[in-house]
Amino acid sequence: VQLQASGGGLVQAGGSLRLSCAASGRTFSSYTMAWFRQAPGKEREFVAAISWSDGNTYYADSVKGRFTISGDNAKNTVYLQMNSLKPEDTAVYYCAADPRRLYYPANEGQYVYWGQGTQVTVSS
Repeated sequence: VQLQASGGGLVQAGGSLRLSCAASGRTFSSYTMAWFRQAPGKEREFVAAISWSDGNTYYADSVKGRFTISGDNAKNTVYLQMNSLKPEDTAVYYCAADPRRLYYPANEGQYVYWGQGTQVTVSS
């Protein structure tokens, strides 16, 4: 399985970006797909996840109400719509996937597949 993340860039505070993560190589009927991020000097942290089988979504408290994760089964692609961006959202964003339906998807150690990361920079 290969994950290709894209859509990062430079945006002013209050702006929006949409990240995409295209998956290839396997079918994804029961996968959990997620976004994590890592800011300079900080540990990687969970952002959001979606269960492919039932559509359930999960969010970190810091992004609830501002970010939306969604998926397109036909394209094997997961999206992260990021609105009302803040400077503290600046980080490299990684997509991740696991073949199982994860019930605690914030634990990054569970994920088998990782994308290469895309930089998001929010200026104040």
